[in-house]
Amino acid sequence: MTAQNLSKVFFPVMGILLVVAVWHLYVVQFDVSTVVLPKPTLVLDAMVNKHMLLLSEGWITFKECLYGFALAMALGIPIAVALTNSRILSLTFYPLLVGTQSIPKVAVAPIILVWFGTGLESKLVVAFLVAFFPVVIDTATGLRSTPPELLDLARSLHASKVQIFTKIQFPAALPFVFSGAKVAVTLAVIGGVIGEFVGSTEGLGNLLMVANSQINSPLAWASLVALSVLGILLFAAVVLAERVFMPWAEENRHG
Repeated sequence: MTAQNLSKVFFPVMGILLVVAVWHLYVVQFDVSTVVLPKPTLVLDAMVNKHMLLLSEGWITFKECLYGFALAMALGIPIAVALTNSRILSLTFYPLLVGTQSIPKVAVAPIILVWFGTGLESKLVVAFLVAFFPVVIDTATGLRSTPPELLDLARSLHASKVQIFTKIQFPAALPFVFSGAKVAVTLAVIGGVIGEFVGSTEGLGNLLMVANSQINSPLAWASLVALSVLGILLFAAVVLAERVFMPWAEENRHG
C-alpha cells in the first residue's frame, strides 16, 4: 500500500477517533446525563449487544435507499437528456421540477403513505423523490457543458446525433452525473428514514424512534451510527462505480 493510500485511511480514522475523544471528554467533564448524551462506550456496547437487530433493521433501510436511488438514476438521467435536447420540454417541465423539489418531503410523506401503504414501497418512493432532483440537474448541467469545439468537430465529420451523444456528450457529462449521484445517494438515506419516521414498523428510522420512546439513548445513538455507516457504504459504492466507468479521471488525479 502506497503512502497516499495510507493517508486516505489514516486521516479519516484519526478524525473519527478525535471526535469520539472530544465526545467522551465532554460527557465526563460536564457529567452529562445518559439520556441526553450517552458515553461512546455505552453506544459501542449497544452496537455489540444489538448487532443482529441493527443488521436486520439496517438491511431493510438499505434496500429502501438503494431501490429509491436506483430508480432516481434510471428515470433522472433519461429525463435530463430529454430536457437538454428539447427547449420546449425544458421550458415546460423545468419549473415544475424546481417547484416539486421546493416542497418539504416530510409534508409529502404522509400522502405517499396513504397511496403506497406502510411497506417498502412508500419508503422507496420518498427516497426516490429526494434523490431525483440532483440527478436531473447535474446530468443536464453536464450535457450542456460539452465543449462546443468537440460538437463542431463531430458535425464536421458528419457524425449522427446518436454518435455525438454516445461518443461525446454523455462521456463528457459523466463527471457531473457521478457528482449528482454522490449527492443523491446520501439524500436517499435521508428520504428512506423520513419515510420510516412517518409510518413504519421496521428499519433503522423506526428503531431510532422506538429507542427514543423507551428513553434508550445508547440504542438510539447506535442507530444513528448505523445510518452513518450505511450512508458511507452507499457513497463508497458510487465512488467505486465512478472509478470503473471513468478510469481516466483516476489516472488524471495521480498524473
